[in-house]
Amino acid sequence: MSALRRCAAALAALLLASLAAASEPVVLYTSADQEHAEVILQSLQRQGLAVRAVFDAEASKAVGLERRLTAERGRPVADVFWNSEFLRTWRLLRAGVLQATPASAGAGVAGDFCGRQVACFGVRSRVLALHRPSMEGQPRPTSVADLADPRWARRVAIARPLFGTTSTHFAALHAAWGEARFVEFLQALKRNQVMILPGNGDVRDAVVAGKAWIGLTDTDDVVGALRRGQPVDMVFPDQSADGAFSVYMTAAVVSHAAHPAEAARLVQALSAEAVERRLIEIGAVQMPLRAALPGAPEIGAQRPRLWFVDPARIEASLDRSIRLIREHLL
Repeated sequence: MSALRRCAAALAALLLASLAAASEPVVLYTSADQEHAEVILQSLQRQGLAVRAVFDAEASKAVGLERRLTAERGRPVADVFWNSEFLRTWRLLRAGVLQATPASAGAGVAGDFCGRQVACFGVRSRVLALHRPSMEGQPRPTSVADLADPRWARRVAIARPLFGTTSTHFAALHAAWGEARFVEFLQALKRNQVMILPGNGDVRDAVVAGKAWIGLTDTDDVVGALRRGQPVDMVFPDQSADGAFSVYMTAAVVSHAAHPAEAARLVQALSAEAVERRLIEIGAVQMPLRAALPGAPEIGAQRPRLWFVDPARIEASLDRSIRLIREHLL
């Protein structure tokens, strides 16, 4: 083979490799509910973004993906992490598993975390789901602390507080209340024989069925029940104090991602205003971080007071709160 032909063959091989790389989808790890995420991803794919999504199970979600991303940090499989909450994103960013991904979405929330380091969008809050028939004529709880009231013994359900938003919420309570009050709360829940269920969806289902009168869960679960006409009411707790503990979605590029440019483009697309609006419409989140966007109709015209906690404070309490939960509640 002549030098010219060898050169031509090499160029052809290089071109084919380039085309193959360009056609490879961006690998997305996400803890968002699959039914909601697929709606968004199908829309983005119609815009020319090729994405292969990897989901996780209901009970573990972000926790399981955090472990997987950490285990793969030497040779990452994922290009982007789209998290349904923020704490594990913060931890992965601090550990160098994720790289800073500047974005306009959510700027100003949680110091420089949102906007400068990750994209933040779409809010869910921790609320009390009430079984309407059982609670008729009963004084309604107005705070998370009310769940420890003996009057609600054997009537309260929570998700297992080692995972997901319940774990994040309990870490925030530990940070805000201090250890003594937090332990007292856990012990009171145990005395009251609180129902500990696998996930937030199970909590909602227990309330809908009347097995629990009160459930601590997320707004998306309760709004879904309301849209199905099920007999539940939704209470945003602690409106006379800090407000309802709230989480927001986050997205960032994985460090040393195989497709960094495409990954950055996907993060920008996920955090766009149109996507945040669509997430509210399909029930994935109920409120926007963008003040100009409306929330879900079930929230009402007057937005509730929301409690956003600095991820650093929650991270500092997470491991300790989990140890205390194991010791005093489980």
